[in-house]
This record gives sequence, structure tokens and C-alpha cells, in this order.
Amino acid sequence: MAEGLRVGIAGLGTVGGSVVRVLETKAAELTRQCGRPIAVTAVSARDRKRDRGVDLSGVAWFDDPVELARGGDIDVFVELIGGDEGPARASVKAALEAGRHVVTANKALLAKHGVALAEIAEKKGVLLNYEAAVAGGIPVIKTMRESMAGNSVSRVFGILNGTCNYILTRMEAEGLSFEACLKDAQRLGYAEADPTFDIEGNDTAHKLSILTSLAFGTRIAADDIYLEGISNISQADIRAAAELGYRIKLLGVAQRTDSGIEQRVHPTMVPTASVIAQVHGVTNAVAIETDILGELLLSGPGAGGNATASAVIGDIADIAKSRPGFQHGPVFGWPAKELKPYKKARMRSHAGGYFIRLTVHDRTGVFAGVARRMADADISLESIVQRSAGDERPDEKTVILVTHETTEAAVRKAVDGVTKDGLLTDKPQVIRIERAE
Repeated sequence: MAEGLRVGIAGLGTVGGSVVRVLETKAAELTRQCGRPIAVTAVSARDRKRDRGVDLSGVAWFDDPVELARGGDIDVFVELIGGDEGPARASVKAALEAGRHVVTANKALLAKHGVALAEIAEKKGVLLNYEAAVAGGIPVIKTMRESMAGNSVSRVFGILNGTCNYILTRMEAEGLSFEACLKDAQRLGYAEADPTFDIEGNDTAHKLSILTSLAFGTRIAADDIYLEGISNISQADIRAAAELGYRIKLLGVAQRTDSGIEQRVHPTMVPTASVIAQVHGVTNAVAIETDILGELLLSGPGAGGNATASAVIGDIADIAKSRPGFQHGPVFGWPAKELKPYKKARMRSHAGGYFIRLTVHDRTGVFAGVARRMADADISLESIVQRSAGDERPDEKTVILVTHETTEAAVRKAVDGVTKDGLLTDKPQVIRIERAE
């Protein structure tokens, strides 16, 4: 049997503790699967006294994760600290430069520094594995990086944040407000005390930027993603979507166009009969459209200690199965130095159209004013519905518009015009409709 694989783990929170626990309880099974034993030989965390439910008595302890990465008696450095700078970045860089394999669950780090770290890994001939950084326990990174050779990807999209999907699912199923669902998600541990990173789409954007690089061979460009969160979604939107035969999901979408690569994160109406609409709760799903394989949909647990730990252990096992002298594949599917500069696509028509909800003054001429602004922006309407805003708002009406294919710029121009005309009593709502999913 080959010599054992020595693992050092930096960060012993929920995920780190789960990784240590599984490596201990599944030791015999992993040894049979990998052909060599895997053992945690060193760790780094801020609090040595905290009870993590695992025995760390025989493990070397480092207060500084960089020192563990650089000088620890380990073969693999596992980074579970979090953050795109500071100890996380410094320790991963130190481990790679020392010729050690690295496993990380840190999407923020990869979104900002992934290409630079990949260049170091490829130069040193070591692995940089990051399955847990995107979609939790779903093996989407391995699928795209290793199992789709020869396929050209045209689009990758999906539900990449369990917190947002949980909130939207509860809003629809129970008729609760966004605020009530968010509070409950925080109580259950699905949302952070400060949920901004999740609900405003930043977490999804980081994950999408990594998938974009894998799909299209471009350098990561997280800052070039059109970004919109779910905090403005109301029960009025949820009900209107259901009446029209749609369900609202926060999607991350990346696709190749004639003018470049389009990346966007925003609430989207998808047909209730579509597969993506059936993904509920904290579950994630990623769809990949290719020329050879067609469309592939991967779905499963997107967060949580066990799901993330499973992905981390899978990455460690892949390293255990490799042998000295083996030529590792590139980190992002293409050699890091050959990744193309990201070219942002031009604004184009959106085939699915748009849902627009306007709360307006209930007076003569308002309806005609809205229609005029739409016509001025060359927007063709599929349907237009006017209804009462509710007993508590007797002097207002709700106008719901569904457009035919048009551009984001045209929709924003029309809505801005309606706003400048003083016709609105509340903030307008605009949601893309994706008919093909």
C-alpha cells in the first residue's frame, strides 16, 4: 500500500469539524477506495479550547495558518477559513509555493485571486481543488473540469444560493413576506446575521464567475456580472408569477453570445412546469448546455456542514489517488496562462421578455401614460392587466405588464419615463422571464 496522505486543515468551524469527523469515521473505507490511508496530522484555528466533538489530541496545532501551510508536516493543505484576503489568501499561496496540494471551499478567494493561484499550482505541479466552493455537495466542478472533454458549452445557469431559494420557496408556499422568511432562515441557520452577501446576489455571483471560467476558458471576472438580489421581491410578485404560470427563482446565468460572454444574477420567472422550478428549499441546481451532451442538470444539497465536507473530502480523495510524477490537469480546465481575457457581451434582446409591476395613482390618463412610455421605448406588450392595489390603498392601482422580446435598456428607459412622469406611488418591479428553462 502507498504511503499515507497527511492532511493539514486551517479552519475548524462547522465544515472543518465535519471533515475531521468523516475522515476518522470513514478511515477504513477511504483507505480501500484511495489505495492509501488519509490522516489529519495538523490543524490551525483561533480557539484551542473549543469543543468540536472530535479528538485532536494527537494532532499538531498551529496558531498561524500560514505557518501550517508553509512548515507543517503535511502533503495537503485544506483552507476553510474564508474571506478573499488575509490569512486565507496568504496561507493558500504559501502552501502552493511550498509545493503542497491545496483544497479550498472559498469561492470569494477564487473569484478574486483564482487565476493567480492557479498559475502557481500549475507551475509547481500540484493540485488546487475547489469542489466545495460552488453548489456545496454537487460535483459540478469535477463534471465540468474532467467529465466533459470535447464538449463546447453554450450556457451554464442555475440556483446557486440555498438561502435565497429557501426564502423564495417559503414565500410562495406559505404566503409569507420576504422579511418574515429571512428572519426564519436566520433562526434556522440558513442565513447569516448579516445576510446581505446572500440576498443581494454576491454569493451567487462569485460562484457563477468560477463556472464561467470553466465553461468558456476565460479569466474570472466577478466584477463584470450584472447583479440584482431578491430583497425587493414581494408577495404581489409571487402571486402574479403564479397566475401567469411562473415561479420566481434567483438564477445565475452565463452564456456565450456573438459579442462575448454574458454573466448575470437576478430574480427570474421560470415556467412552473420546468425542472429548475421544481428545485425547492436550500437545494441548489446547475444546468449546463453543450453541443455534444445536450443539457445536463445537477441538483443536490448546496450548503451545510455535511454537504460541504463531502465535497472537500472528495477533493482530498482525488489527491490521495494521484501518484508522484502524474501530470495534473489545469485548475480551470485550460492552462491558467492561456485563459482568454473576459469579453463582456453587448446588450441584446431578451427572448423571454419581462414582467413589470407598477403601482400607480388611480386617476384618468395614468393607464394611457404607461402605454405611451412603453411605445416610446419600442416595447411590444404581450399582456397588460390593471387591478386594485388593495382595500388599504384605495387611491392606487397595480398595473402588470408582460413584454415580448426586448432589451434591458428599453425596459429601463420606459420605467424611468413612467417614474419621471409622476405616475408611480411605489418603486417599480422588473423581473426577467426565462421561457426556455
